[in-house]
Amino acid sequence: MQTGKVVYRHSAVTRLTHWLFFIAFLALVSSGLQIFNAAPYLDASDKTDPARRVLQISSPRENVGATTVFGRTFTTTGWLGWTDDGMGGKTDRAFPGWITIPSYQDLADGRRWHLFFAWVMVFCGVAYLIWGIGRHDLRELLLRPSDVKKLLPMQLYYLRLRKEPPAHGKYNPLQKLAYTMVLFVFAPLIVLSGLALSPSFDAAVPWVTVLFGGRQFARLWHFVLMIALCGFFAMHVMLVITTGFRNHITSMITGRYKLGAHDGVGI
Repeated sequence: MQTGKVVYRHSAVTRLTHWLFFIAFLALVSSGLQIFNAAPYLDASDKTDPARRVLQISSPRENVGATTVFGRTFTTTGWLGWTDDGMGGKTDRAFPGWITIPSYQDLADGRRWHLFFAWVMVFCGVAYLIWGIGRHDLRELLLRPSDVKKLLPMQLYYLRLRKEPPAHGKYNPLQKLAYTMVLFVFAPLIVLSGLALSPSFDAAVPWVTVLFGGRQFARLWHFVLMIALCGFFAMHVMLVITTGFRNHITSMITGRYKLGAHDGVGI
């Protein structure tokens, strides 16, 4: 491998689905918080049960916001509970208008946005998998047994406790672990838990809702999985910024990537 050599690393389909997936995910989080505002609590139960409340965001009195997590209450005025109403004022609302779609409180529109971008995300995920299988390069993305022993050395390299990373191809072992978990664990579960919250889907396929422990449990799972995916994307963005921002962004726009000292070419 030649350091500084420019290779064609990401196909047009990969780049398109990457950006569409990212936009769809942001819209899903934003519209999902809009939906959450209509019932700003999560219960570890098959039905609404204040005794088993895991999270609640509320306004106990005017001009005060409070967030309760596992029975512990924190004052979150201006951030959560008593926030921007999306129309220039303040109100008793879990998440502020600047982060929700639409900005003003509207459950019906929030659901429409959420459903539309859910299909966009699913389409992108399926297209990406089909394209990867067709090109025989999906294996470059998936964690294999031989990669497991390289996970710790790769983490030590990121922590600057090791001078060089273990040998790898297009994706390093930690990237493979993250992508494998997202594609085959988090994404399917967040889609299924979301479907379990649909009354029509629940009526047609009730065992899916039962699998999640009931509608309220499905809602809890959906929220937790959203947090997990947000964590993945935050880590992804951080690594892009700290390991060659311009090079990574250029490769996701043009497909061209300049190899570094330890980069694998891949397929």
